[in-house]
Amino acid sequence: MEVNTLADEALKMEIRCKHSIYMLRIDSIYPESIAAELDVAAGDYMVAINGHEVHDVVDYQHLTGQNFHLVVEIRKPGAECWELDIEYEADQVLGFGFEHPQPCSCCNKCQFCFVRQLPQGMRSTLYVRDDDYRFSYLYGAYITLTNLKRSEIERIKTQKLSPLYVSVHSTDANVRAELLGVSVQRAGALMPLLEELTQAGIEIHTQVVLCPGINDAGVLEQTISDLFALHPAVKSLAIVPVGLTRYRHGLPCLNMLNRAQAGAVLDQIEHWQKKSLARSATRFVFGADELYFQAWRPFPDYAAYEHFCQIENGVGLVVQFKQQANEVLSEADPQFCAGVRATLVCGVSAQCVLETFVREFNLKAYTALQLHPVVNEFWGESVSVSGLLTGGDILESLKDACARGFDPGSAILLPDVMFKDGTEVLLDDTDLSILKQHLGVEVKKIGADPWAVLDVVEELFVCCNP
Repeated sequence: MEVNTLADEALKMEIRCKHSIYMLRIDSIYPESIAAELDVAAGDYMVAINGHEVHDVVDYQHLTGQNFHLVVEIRKPGAECWELDIEYEADQVLGFGFEHPQPCSCCNKCQFCFVRQLPQGMRSTLYVRDDDYRFSYLYGAYITLTNLKRSEIERIKTQKLSPLYVSVHSTDANVRAELLGVSVQRAGALMPLLEELTQAGIEIHTQVVLCPGINDAGVLEQTISDLFALHPAVKSLAIVPVGLTRYRHGLPCLNMLNRAQAGAVLDQIEHWQKKSLARSATRFVFGADELYFQAWRPFPDYAAYEHFCQIENGVGLVVQFKQQANEVLSEADPQFCAGVRATLVCGVSAQCVLETFVREFNLKAYTALQLHPVVNEFWGESVSVSGLLTGGDILESLKDACARGFDPGSAILLPDVMFKDGTEVLLDDTDLSILKQHLGVEVKKIGADPWAVLDVVEELFVCCNP
């Protein structure tokens, strides 16, 4: 890193700041980063980068994206201003942390919206329905594009805020309006807007939440065709089956896909994948893992998921897990694992995949890992993914099992997808310490991948063999 200023005595220089109402508060500074070396502190404000005002985190990301020579204006408390001239390498960390922006709320009334299926009394953040293009760009959140102002569209195009993630659901304006609970006029502007954005160089990943009898069959066929016509700017399409909880009072009647319907959707996807491969060397459209579970079908090969660009949408998680499991099994060594007994907790849908891994891991590493799938009593049994289990259901299930003689071993392991990001708090605000207190055994939060299992087993081995 090279840092230059207009004077040699320090890394900072007092200058006259621009009188701008736009400043971005610096919330934190990462230790041993460039920002830390420059004595920038939490509570300072970032005014401009290379002469451009910094309004929000999007501006910061845009202005620092591929630029490794920055002139950064910082305002300290008390209106003291610094100008920092920074040259750095791609592998170095600038180290500025910013407060999570407040999202723009969703104005739609989607029939399938999971937030609208929440009961009262959950964590307040779970009730936030965001539909914010900034969150799409920054974090990969899916948006409908129905609440964009013209100024925001122009910003997306000018700053090349790409890729974006768009919930399409249907390219038929009437069907989309029905699903989103908005007017046809508002919903029907989708395709012209997608065309405008893609022509401006914006890449887009899309999704369809599939509701049988509404946007499947011929409607889905048209949607895939319309979106593929915008490829390669529209990079991919994920087909995700609707998820329904038992808290749908007052909402429209929807049905989950049955086995035959899920199989028909997968046939449709595979047909389009062959067509897409022949035309553009990509499969383009991918089915969520849940579709394969619902259809009782084997998963495609690892290569069929290409770059796993929709994995955060539940597309390819199982196949990626199996691939990593094979790698972990080749590394597992009884010398560092033997004798460890612990319990992995999961949702019902993950049971069949994890059972195979646990069995093979035990044979290879001489361990006694066991699986404990938990039925989702809170949301209803149709909700079977691990990430939507509540602390209450986990606790009651394990207490009941232990009362019947189940021995969890030296630790109970919970994948991090069950927790609020960066915390040890579960979906219903149950803290990890509460589980430890009631179960009388160590409870650990671990990564949701096979490598995390190997790491924690080796850790437990050391604890048992000091």
